[in-house]
Amino acid sequence: MTRLMLAQVRRRCLVEGRPLDIVTEAALLADPRAGARAILDAVARRRFENRAEGQRLRRLLRYENALWATGVLRVAGVDEAGMSPLAGPVAAAAVVFAPGSRIPGVDDSKKLDAAARDRLEEEIKATALAWSVGFAAVEEIDTINIYWAGLLAMRRAVEGLSVAPEHLLLDARRLKELSTPQQAIVKGDAKSLTIAAASILAKTARDALMCKLDAEHPGYGFAKHKGYPVREHLTALEKLGASPVHRRSFTPVRIVLGLPPLPPWRETKAATPCEEA
Repeated sequence: MTRLMLAQVRRRCLVEGRPLDIVTEAALLADPRAGARAILDAVARRRFENRAEGQRLRRLLRYENALWATGVLRVAGVDEAGMSPLAGPVAAAAVVFAPGSRIPGVDDSKKLDAAARDRLEEEIKATALAWSVGFAAVEEIDTINIYWAGLLAMRRAVEGLSVAPEHLLLDARRLKELSTPQQAIVKGDAKSLTIAAASILAKTARDALMCKLDAEHPGYGFAKHKGYPVREHLTALEKLGASPVHRRSFTPVRIVLGLPPLPPWRETKAATPCEEA
């Protein structure tokens, strides 16, 4: 194999990510040069990573595969984002994939950086049979509390799907107002592909909205911290006061506004049993 041919193989297999054919692999194995060995080592690493990712995706699809195998084909994963920020709405998403769908890299949105979430958002939307995002506004959060507002956003996401789901997979929640069969999975965004995909869509949709709100309410840093109670946000809140999109039912906002503490919200945990998975 000439130096030019070796460079072409390196570009094709390592830069462009094409598979290594049997004939070329045999030629590399017979080539004593370090460059040939480096290509083989890189291809071996990629194959190992692909096998590991395949195994991870099979684990993530165990709930979906079990339902698909029984003829339940329209399985929707549902998740929310933005429960703990001091400002902005809470978002939720619902995603339905066709049986057998696999998207490498999909995972709990909290484990991914912004660039990975943005890339996967496009692929999820292109691959899904249906997807939908729902929100619950700040005024709703302050009226019914963040827990119930999160459920409201999730219900809106499910109701916004263009196809009616036959089964819902949710991250440790149940939507009692919906008659659709449901399964609540503790840490579901790390155990189910469709829930993980929903977590990505909910997160990216909410982040985009917070960037928009940053332009409308400058000085708080919404585009950077997305409303979470980081030091920068708390400092700006003390300096500027609360904006119209701050959650007045949250303690740091109430303190800045000089409002008294709210009485305890009614208990919610006992009413929402979840399945450990």
